[in-house]
Amino acid sequence: MPNSIKIREFWDRSSCELLIDVRSPGEFDSGHVPGAVNHPLFDDDERATVGTCYAQAGHDAAVLEGLRITGPKMASLAECAKILVTQSKFDSSKVLVHCWRGGMRSQSMAWLLGVVGLEPTVLEGGYKSFRRLAHETIEQSWNLVVVSGLTGAGKTRILTALSEVGEQVCDLEALANHRGSAYGGIAQGDQPTTEQFENDLFACLDGFDRTRRIWVEDEGNRIGRVVVPQTFYEQVRHAPAVFLDVELAQRVDNLMSDYQELPVDGLIHATEKIRKRLGNRETDKAVAAIERGDLAVAVETTLSYYDRTYLKAVGKMPRAHMQSLVTNGLSDDQIVSQCIEIAGRIGERSQTGASLPRA
Repeated sequence: MPNSIKIREFWDRSSCELLIDVRSPGEFDSGHVPGAVNHPLFDDDERATVGTCYAQAGHDAAVLEGLRITGPKMASLAECAKILVTQSKFDSSKVLVHCWRGGMRSQSMAWLLGVVGLEPTVLEGGYKSFRRLAHETIEQSWNLVVVSGLTGAGKTRILTALSEVGEQVCDLEALANHRGSAYGGIAQGDQPTTEQFENDLFACLDGFDRTRRIWVEDEGNRIGRVVVPQTFYEQVRHAPAVFLDVELAQRVDNLMSDYQELPVDGLIHATEKIRKRLGNRETDKAVAAIERGDLAVAVETTLSYYDRTYLKAVGKMPRAHMQSLVTNGLSDDQIVSQCIEIAGRIGERSQTGASLPRA
């Protein structure tokens, strides 16, 4: 039998060994361990066939059906696995293998890999054990500081700048592949599943120094179609925040820079999605402006809705500490420096129970 290890060691070793997920492509696409490559023992139809056989005829019959399916392709499975190892960034014959529960699929693939000279290790408990670790980690208490501000304040840009000076940053929009708002998915490509978002969030958080603060952007409980884990979202809602107070003209310029190259059809479609909340008159005005190429007018028109919505949401946030930072005339470096200074003061005040002024 191949060697098996528990999830913590398995995850730690995945940074230096090739990680092979032998589940079906459909299972893999729904959610997988970050960094894993899919090398399925069964395709989706074959997995369904074995599952049906198990349900109708029992374990032994399902095992025989699995052998009938894999027998003719054992050589190609082994050959492809060796190619994956050769093409990977790891200079090692050691391979990490997992399936759903750590059962026969991963054990069978590990045996096959051992036959052709590789050194496989199986994840005890399979992908299910990884999901437990991910949930347990996300649900822990994190030292978060939120970058808040109205739409167009440049929050994501400041998060990037904070990261560049060595601050720990968890960019939720990057993990969700969505910029937020009705316009955030235009030309962004597919979003991950919520399950995969959780897996990637775990990987991000697990890499941080827990004694230091972690910066996040102010987000709702959904980013596009991705749902932020409730326990983590509640931490964001309660975390202290720096509110970037950016004048309207600058916010319009920021949004123009972000969206002016996007397709007109996409912008119009996104605007139509908020018609009910924006109102017919303002929606028609924004759409007409987009059609004639006057994006500045369209941005200003839609900001009236987003500002109301954002301020209402911020007012309901159960935060003990939030301080406004007026950014007029400040460079990004200066904004970052002041954000760090404010975060330091917030940390000191929170330890004593004192409060900073709210935005």
